[in-house]
Amino acid sequence: MADDKHVKILFRLYSSILEEMTVETMWAKVVNEEQGLYALDNIPFYLPVIASGDIVFAEYDSDEQMLAYRETREYSGNSTIHVILMNDAVDLKSIGKLFKEMGCNWEGMGDKYFAMDVPASIDYRLVKARLEELSKPEIIGYAESCLSGGHQY
Repeated sequence: MADDKHVKILFRLYSSILEEMTVETMWAKVVNEEQGLYALDNIPFYLPVIASGDIVFAEYDSDEQMLAYRETREYSGNSTIHVILMNDAVDLKSIGKLFKEMGCNWEGMGDKYFAMDVPASIDYRLVKARLEELSKPEIIGYAESCLSGGHQY
């Protein structure tokens, strides 16, 4: 039985966005503490291959002094897209709102970058069309950092 307890998990993975090893901490809900299973509860800002809702195995790492990610045990079907604003005349919140209206959640960092969660239930073709529409005139640039199998066409 899952509870509402949240924990921080440290991830140390290669980021294709930053092109270097990256450390990021993420919030997760406890699924089964004895088995080391946790459900990610926020959107990764830089990390590849993970998305909100994924069930991960993490264990206490004495060197890091906290829970550390070891592997993904179950994929949520959600996707993570990273977006950077290329045009200074455009407001980050207005771009984020376009995707929020399509059912996607997003979290901003500064005024030029955000991470977006595309839920498994969303038709990614519509989101992709909007991303392409905004990237052609160089309003945004984007990376499909974690594209679930259900979102690949």
